[in-house]
Amino acid sequence: MPRPSRRVVVTGYGMMTPLGGDVASSFGAAREGKSGIGYIRQFDPIKLPCQIAGEVEDAWIEEREDPALRQLVKFATRGVRMMLIAAGEAASAARLAEIPDRSRIGAAVGSHGDHPGIDQLMQVFRAWRPGGGESPWEGHWDFRELLRGGGYDFLRFYRRKIDMATSVVATGFNAQGPTISVCSACAAGGQAVGEAARLIRDGKADAMIAGGCESAISYAGFLGFVLLTALVERYESPEKASRPFDRRRNGFVMSEGAGALVLEELEHALARGVPILGEVLGYGDSADAFRITDMHPKGAGAALSMRRALADAGIEPGEVDYINAHGTSTPKNDATETMAIKEVFGEAAARVPVSSNKSMIGHTIGAAGAVEAIFSLEGMRRSEILPTINYENPDPKCDLDYVPGETRSAGHKVVLSNSFGFGGQNATLCLGRYEGA
Repeated sequence: MPRPSRRVVVTGYGMMTPLGGDVASSFGAAREGKSGIGYIRQFDPIKLPCQIAGEVEDAWIEEREDPALRQLVKFATRGVRMMLIAAGEAASAARLAEIPDRSRIGAAVGSHGDHPGIDQLMQVFRAWRPGGGESPWEGHWDFRELLRGGGYDFLRFYRRKIDMATSVVATGFNAQGPTISVCSACAAGGQAVGEAARLIRDGKADAMIAGGCESAISYAGFLGFVLLTALVERYESPEKASRPFDRRRNGFVMSEGAGALVLEELEHALARGVPILGEVLGYGDSADAFRITDMHPKGAGAALSMRRALADAGIEPGEVDYINAHGTSTPKNDATETMAIKEVFGEAAARVPVSSNKSMIGHTIGAAGAVEAIFSLEGMRRSEILPTINYENPDPKCDLDYVPGETRSAGHKVVLSNSFGFGGQNATLCLGRYEGA
């Protein structure tokens, strides 16, 4: 199969995860099989059946924020603040500031806006005046009350907009080219990278800042997943709770973070003389079109996404050296993803290493696809495949090579990175080690 004529390479990346405030510290902790999961600090979860999450240290955010971008913080959620830091790390590595034509640099970010905190909800509802009747709608809002005592911060409206992450990143890095805001749940970060690569291939941009961010660890953000019974409720310790593909898995662990990549057209990057960290070989996406809260039971959408990524890259299944799985640690996802991999790879599925970064960092939702793409690229550069920790009890339905427990030294040059979103939205990136023009 022919490969695209305009090649897209990666010239920089950055991240913030529960394991560290940048790529080096996050990857370093992951290769040692450490867990970033702990008891929730951002709100009191005492009455909830799940009381753990993967949280980024406040100190990492405060220490690494760029003073030159402080004016944008008032528009930024916690997740977008992390995205600015991750994008700054990526932009620095790529020497993005050296590109003179800013209209040829774009931004694509997967994000879902802000969840209101309890304090914010109380501040609004203090201005509601009940009418005294039986209907809860008998009453009125006292607008003057919202203006007293400092009033209601109108910027909260902007922080809840799903396009705010893209706007802030574009403004912060003077990216005047095309922008895309992706809101597709757990597939958002991966889709943002894939769509950014498409724009470069189509000649619409020379470089793109692409990735995703999320911070939904607030009572309102967390509660929805609790009510859906999607989160883990049985665990020996926080560190042992996320156990993708293990027979004792019983739900995912909510997490937060950000991942940003600078993608660039190959000839443009070569002309600038910047280091090339990897290549986006292909991208595939699909929709299950099945049920909003469940994957297709036979993994049809996941299989289609992987097949499309391979076809887009001009890669045969037998050429793939490693699969960075979506691997959420839920009973249905892990078994269904395993089924989809077998469908696409056939007999070769047994020999391809498959592992889940979520075993160590939890599920970063909109950031997941970008963060896991970066882990994949860094792993190729180091010839290391990150492990699936907490894999201790084999499941007959999950019978592939999940790289249990320890990082594996292995030279590899082609990776599939899967992201399958709530609502049946799927994205697969085919990533490669850069081996010359």
